[in-house]
Amino acid sequence: MATVAAPRRFCRCACFYTDNLYVARYGLHVRFRGEQQLLRDYGPILRSRGCVSAKDFQQLLAEDAALAPEFLAAAEYSVSPGADLKGLLQRLETVSGEKRIYRVPVFTAPFCQALLEELEHFEQSDMPKGRPNTMNNYGVLLHELGLDEPLMTPLRERFLQPLMALLYPDCGGGRLDSHRAFVVKYALGQDLELGCHYDNAELTLNVALGKVFTGGALYFGGLFQAPTALTEPLEVEHVVGQGVLHRGGQLHGARPLGTGERWNLVVWLRASAVRNRLCPMCRCEPDLVDDEGFSDGFTREEPTTVDVCVLT
Repeated sequence: MATVAAPRRFCRCACFYTDNLYVARYGLHVRFRGEQQLLRDYGPILRSRGCVSAKDFQQLLAEDAALAPEFLAAAEYSVSPGADLKGLLQRLETVSGEKRIYRVPVFTAPFCQALLEELEHFEQSDMPKGRPNTMNNYGVLLHELGLDEPLMTPLRERFLQPLMALLYPDCGGGRLDSHRAFVVKYALGQDLELGCHYDNAELTLNVALGKVFTGGALYFGGLFQAPTALTEPLEVEHVVGQGVLHRGGQLHGARPLGTGERWNLVVWLRASAVRNRLCPMCRCEPDLVDDEGFSDGFTREEPTTVDVCVLT
């Protein structure tokens, strides 16, 4: 008999958003636990490199913070003792209680601008590019840009999962273990709108990144299984930096773009504990096919250790 270990699951340290942050303007790596700690530990060296006024310091905080304060506060509340849905909803905008659609600022404006610049550089490069999904022809897969592991995985694990656990416990919100993240682009002469559809995900986050545009509002119907799913759709305007949270099975689409360019980050959040029982697309028990990376979020049951008989 021999004991065979199951494949290791690789992890990361929870310090991603607090330690070894690089402040490009001042050429300095810092640890951030709060404004007072940052001033205490790095005040002298920051002043020596030109961060001398209160305005300089506040600009530093704004430019190097990716996540909006409202989003951080909601996530922090979600993991606090006694946190419940009622308390969380006081920290979010309820777009539709009936449809369970919510909105919250996710990224700061400077971060959205910086991300857009990276996306445009990548779009103009000769690097190979895949389509974001079967419905969008223009955009970027976050893993192709190298931002999936350093940005999206910590965002899902540390911030989105606590929120979703309270908002959508019946949809696997507390058991999210994979995602598919991509940016979609709408512009004149390219994609202008998106037809009504549902997502290959248990839950979805849709964040408006910019730029300047008119039209393109999101619209929502009911759950795709419902016979009256398209009756009286609800329209939601985009607000840069803000994210719309909804169930993947909620029928939705995008109205035609009027002018300008619109870029949105879409994150399909998946819980294998839910989809392993029922595929959200075919509504049948999944017929699993091995693939790379997170693939479509299904997993095979794997014991921690397995005793096997070795024939000699």
